[in-house]
Amino acid sequence: MLLSNLWKAIILGIIEGVTEWLPISSTGHLILVDEFIKMNLSKDFMEMFNVVIQLGAIMAVVFLYFHKLNPFSPQKTEIEKKDTWVLWSKVIVACAPAAIIGIPLDDWLEAKFHNFFTVALMLIVYGVAFVVIEKRNRTRKPKCTDLNQFTYKAAAVVGFFQVLSLIPGTSRSGATILGAIIIGASRFVATEFSFFLGIPVMFGASFLKILKFVLKGNSFGFTEIFILLTGSIVAFVVSVIVIKFLLNYLKRNDFTAFGWYRIILGVLLISYWLFS
Repeated sequence: MLLSNLWKAIILGIIEGVTEWLPISSTGHLILVDEFIKMNLSKDFMEMFNVVIQLGAIMAVVFLYFHKLNPFSPQKTEIEKKDTWVLWSKVIVACAPAAIIGIPLDDWLEAKFHNFFTVALMLIVYGVAFVVIEKRNRTRKPKCTDLNQFTYKAAAVVGFFQVLSLIPGTSRSGATILGAIIIGASRFVATEFSFFLGIPVMFGASFLKILKFVLKGNSFGFTEIFILLTGSIVAFVVSVIVIKFLLNYLKRNDFTAFGWYRIILGVLLISYWLFS
């Protein structure tokens, strides 16, 4: 049983590492995969696993951007240190809406929307949004092409877009990237800010899920810890590769391909759901 669960954790770690950074919904894909690949572990553990595994992915951002995000770096000038603190303050502003709205509604959202059909529908809805917005942007130049130009007002707006991602299938990165692009940020700035925004969000979400798991009377045995660590480490390694790929991809391309991927996958899933 351990070996079977281990292989499944590796598969889920790969899926998380790929889908966390591409705007195609990591939580949505994990929910969908759970329809076909089920671990021999409790429902409470799997609900917690699907969130905490994202912490492994988010550590890839900390690893890749450690210098840029570290306000105490001795290699930075005082101005650079100040800019880093300002960046973190904007991230906190952007996190506030999801924390205020998401924490009280967490259980309700999980009960109502963590299902196959919701994920498929949201894949289509935001896939269409990406295609339409990228088509509109072909004749427009971004107003914000540097992260230092990203204002507190822009951060707050992106924060409210992040609230949309509380519905599975939306994609946290997808919603925040779309929001930033709509208000005038370049794709690169929108993507990097989305990366940084994920750090406190996923640390907070993971802590909340672990706390709820324990408060329900569950405990971590060797198997649970081993499976969780395996999935998280795989997600971290894959995330490092995918983040580098995405940043290079955006130098020459837009998000249209991801929009069409979402639409096609969503249609296929709804067809499967209707006729299975």
